[in-house]
Amino acid sequence: MRKKRILVAPLNWGLGHASRCVPVITSLQDIGFEPIIASDGDALELLKLEFPDLTHIELPSYNIRYPNKGENMKRKLMLETPRILKTINQERKITEDLASKLELEGIISDNRWGVRSKRLKTNVFMTHQLNVLSGSTTFLSSFIHRQYIKRFDQCWVPDFEGTENLSGIMGHPTSDPLPVKYMGVLSRLKKRELPVTYDFVVLLSGPEPQRTKLEHILLRELETIRSRVLFVRGKITEKKEINSRNRNIHIQNYLYGKSLEDALNSTNFVISRPGYTTLMDLSKLEKKAFFIPTPGQPEQEYLGRRLYQKNIAPFCKQDEFRWKKIEEIEAYQGLSDLGNSVSFQDLFAFFESE
Repeated sequence: MRKKRILVAPLNWGLGHASRCVPVITSLQDIGFEPIIASDGDALELLKLEFPDLTHIELPSYNIRYPNKGENMKRKLMLETPRILKTINQERKITEDLASKLELEGIISDNRWGVRSKRLKTNVFMTHQLNVLSGSTTFLSSFIHRQYIKRFDQCWVPDFEGTENLSGIMGHPTSDPLPVKYMGVLSRLKKRELPVTYDFVVLLSGPEPQRTKLEHILLRELETIRSRVLFVRGKITEKKEINSRNRNIHIQNYLYGKSLEDALNSTNFVISRPGYTTLMDLSKLEKKAFFIPTPGQPEQEYLGRRLYQKNIAPFCKQDEFRWKKIEEIEAYQGLSDLGNSVSFQDLFAFFESE
């Protein structure tokens, strides 16, 4: 018998959405489904590296770039709304075609609003943002987001339902109930006891041009330090290598799979954006970290501030970062493993219900 096919489609906004789909795709394979991967850009390239033997489909790109000044992000998104809505409509038509052509049994869309099919009653939307933080327009952005979520048959939240959680108010709304199932923390990484190779691992990712801006800031600050640093740029498709004048700094364009797991298990500290998938990974590995939110991204600013207030990790604004601030890490408790996730067997039973 042919295995049941499940379309898995993460948003290409940084690498977090694709990264957290890795354990989902792996579990689908383990249980006996055939995952079909659909995305675009770096997210699709990452999943091609992780799963070279699966079918990969390119979806139209949202192609969202951050402005040079973070405070202009809301205005930029408003101006790009017509184009984004057009893209959503395009991916909806493509998904309907795929549902028929590939005889799909289900869909898992990680924050892609248009990836669902009216032919199916097994459309899943995966998100940690039931509340979409956008400053003074949070109510409106959250309302619009939930209206799209309601068009799906289930909503899976990669977090825990109780008070011990990672997403805070983003994943735990107080009103407007949705058909939500909490999955627990999702991570492709496992904690292992390895010898310490690095004092720090720097993990960069996220939309341009802010990724490059932070890279320049960090490399400038790292020029004279004596600590051993692995600097991961988060550039999957770039072949050009860059070097640091400091011999203690080892720079790589990208790490994935076991190489990333080994690097993070063999470092004392991590420096990164407080992206939600990064928090889930570092939680599983129980790491201490210093966070630098992406300018103009209220979600990361909220997560960074929340961890600071809970004495878990320090953070600062991008343009205020100086290496001296790294010393603050020692005074914080670090992230901790919040426990076991919900059984994938139970979650995937949804696709057997038809």
